[in-house]
Amino acid sequence: MDRNQKPTSIIDTLGEEIIRIITPVSICMFLVVLLVLTLNSDPSSSSGSNSIITIANLAYDETNSDSIWDKFEGALLNSLVFVIVVTIITFVLVFLFYIRCTSFLKYYMGFSAFMVLGFMGGQIAILLIEKFSLPIDPFTFMLLLFNFSVVGVLAVFTSKMSIFVTQGYLVVIGVLVAYWFTMLPEWTTWVLLVAMSLYDLAAVLLPVGPLRLLVELAISRDEDIPALVYEARPVIVDESSVTNERRLWRDRRDGEGHHRVNVEMSTDQRGLSSVDSGLNERDLANAEEGQVGINGDQEVDVPLLENHVNVEQAVVSDEGMAFEGIGLGSSGAVKLGLGDFIFYSVLVGRAAMYDFMTVYACYLAIIAGLGITLMLLAFYQKALPALPVSVMLGVLFYVLTRTLLEEFMVQCSINLIMF
Repeated sequence: MDRNQKPTSIIDTLGEEIIRIITPVSICMFLVVLLVLTLNSDPSSSSGSNSIITIANLAYDETNSDSIWDKFEGALLNSLVFVIVVTIITFVLVFLFYIRCTSFLKYYMGFSAFMVLGFMGGQIAILLIEKFSLPIDPFTFMLLLFNFSVVGVLAVFTSKMSIFVTQGYLVVIGVLVAYWFTMLPEWTTWVLLVAMSLYDLAAVLLPVGPLRLLVELAISRDEDIPALVYEARPVIVDESSVTNERRLWRDRRDGEGHHRVNVEMSTDQRGLSSVDSGLNERDLANAEEGQVGINGDQEVDVPLLENHVNVEQAVVSDEGMAFEGIGLGSSGAVKLGLGDFIFYSVLVGRAAMYDFMTVYACYLAIIAGLGITLMLLAFYQKALPALPVSVMLGVLFYVLTRTLLEEFMVQCSINLIMF
């Protein structure tokens, strides 16, 4: 690469980044729709008293006989209770992380993943076995389910397995949780989606937002947050990128609470270009091994970024560790919280209980919103909430499809109008 060539940014590979995130999201949504169509033989029952009882509908149990206003008020109450519980739990996680109970959090997250794969996955597997009359004895079923759950926990929380196995289990966890959310009452589901989008917006962007506090605390300590986060593989711009390195130099200034960073990029020892930038020390967290020069004299270990990512990408490398939200990993790859997978899939799963045209509209709206969020990520170079744009567009398209597009298509079909 010529020394005068402009450094590669995420804009140059945005299309491939979008594909690497949209693909698992689409697979997750597709599988949830299949489960809904396969197991929900009577979709209308999910809106009545046969729906499951969870924290999301603990305050109000929706029934078909209730008026629209009663359903709306009850859905608001359910969503308020759910958001409050989620907020409290997140602040508790922040506190535990602050007092360095990292091991406890990892065990908790591992136990949660095991319960999702074992309990929720087992329940859905039993429903599928009954649906298709599959011949399997209880002992074999329990053995397979236990092995499946244990391997899933190891794949998600250890780095000794293939990235495809880890990504696959994350998608499976998202599918299982999303399907159970589709069993909530209809009004509660839609109001909850909007409420969680607003919560995601506040939790990531507000200075006192729990997710923002958690991420900033992790960056300041140079630690990872034990969370369920899907990370796409970083985009390799060219085959010679292995020889292209970015080294970050930290110049310490006595008596000051900040550092200046020089970024130097070498390519086959043919030329060097450096850029000075006033950045915080926490911006260097979670990168690879390298060398640092302090005041131009001494050298110590320092992060090294071996991918073609720009300075701003390195700055926000750890901000993708949130439970919900989108950001960049230390390798330059895009990270997406598993909570976003779940609520995207809940939206299309609920739409699947109506008709396929609504599913298509909601899917396109979610993908468009995700693309917009990725573009905003490329421009603002900071962790962003991934729910608001996609979910708001999805809900809007659902309403417009049911109230306008469906009637329009029916009238066109009746009058034999083709276009």
